[in-house]
Amino acid sequence: MTKKYDSVTRYERLREAVGNGDVDRRTFFGLLGSAGITAGLSGGIMTAMARQARAAGTELHFEGWGGVVSEALRKNAFDPYEAATGNKVIDATFGGENEVLTKVKAAGSTDGHNILHSSGITWYKRWVDNGYDVQLNLDNIPNMSNVMEAMIEPFRKITPDGLSAVPYDYGTTGIAYNTEHVSKEKAMELGANLLLDPELKGKIGGWGGDWANRAWYGALQSGQDPNDIQDWDAVWDKAREHRDLVLKYWSSGAELMDLLAKGEIYVTEAWSGRVAALQAQGHPIAYMDPPNGLAWMETMFVMKGSPMEEAEALLNFMLAPETAIAVAVGQKYPPSLDPTKVDMPEEVKNLPAFDPTGKLEGLVFRDPAAWNPHEKEQGKQWNRVQKGG
Repeated sequence: MTKKYDSVTRYERLREAVGNGDVDRRTFFGLLGSAGITAGLSGGIMTAMARQARAAGTELHFEGWGGVVSEALRKNAFDPYEAATGNKVIDATFGGENEVLTKVKAAGSTDGHNILHSSGITWYKRWVDNGYDVQLNLDNIPNMSNVMEAMIEPFRKITPDGLSAVPYDYGTTGIAYNTEHVSKEKAMELGANLLLDPELKGKIGGWGGDWANRAWYGALQSGQDPNDIQDWDAVWDKAREHRDLVLKYWSSGAELMDLLAKGEIYVTEAWSGRVAALQAQGHPIAYMDPPNGLAWMETMFVMKGSPMEEAEALLNFMLAPETAIAVAVGQKYPPSLDPTKVDMPEEVKNLPAFDPTGKLEGLVFRDPAAWNPHEKEQGKQWNRVQKGG
């Protein structure tokens, strides 16, 4: 006699099989899809997802950073989610959140924008201050219980009545350098000032899409605490010094990787995961975080006007350990899951910025109270400097 199991029991048995090595991840996702169940979903959310499937699916528009990040999310999160629910994730690449904010304001609507792979605390507050936030029902996102409290608390301080996003990953913006042209000793000696080395003129790059990133490095190079800048003129003087040495300001992670991989630039500030991806490909690129280097945490931010049950289901799916770890390995950024609660594979433990304590006490994040009030004035200043002013 064949014994029948409900969906939750079947999921738990599948997950146990994966943990034992009896079922590989590809088969696991395939079985989830054919069974119409998904990681960590039960009760009301299961009912909601079944209803969504019967309704032939809802479209969710996702915007992220492209490149290896998008590939990891598509393969490990979106495709299995679509197979399991009948919903469709339309993923697109943005040049930066300013681009999205400008579009939304110009249109007077958030239509076509549902979930953003958003750049952490300062952008979270910016979206909230502009009135584009929602209040997530965390009962529909049970996997949130595995997320590091250190990553949740900064967002709760901004919206104590409810969250509009789930923390998803974290990393640092340090300095990448080509070891065939720059020695480790020189990099360690100069730190943030490696970006101002006149011997490397024409072989230096920079992230041009975010005034605050440029100012953070200007603060380090002028000897100031980035979260307590007293002399903005000194910051922009350093930015001008850097501008006169750069070959190009890159505008995306894909462009950053291309410039480094082809040897067009030898030194640039860089996102830790992108450098890890280059290293995995065998390129001679080293990475360092200078003292008070910039750390950041990213969220999956849900925009006002989005279909909430469907969005919450997707977020819960993305936070399931199997999915979040697979995405982390793919995109090379540690997941938001607490490593004291969820076992992490060596591939995650070896990622730059990974914190085994789950407390993130060794990383320096941008304080929105110190940075957001300066956005308008200093953002304009960066635009002037970038154009030669």
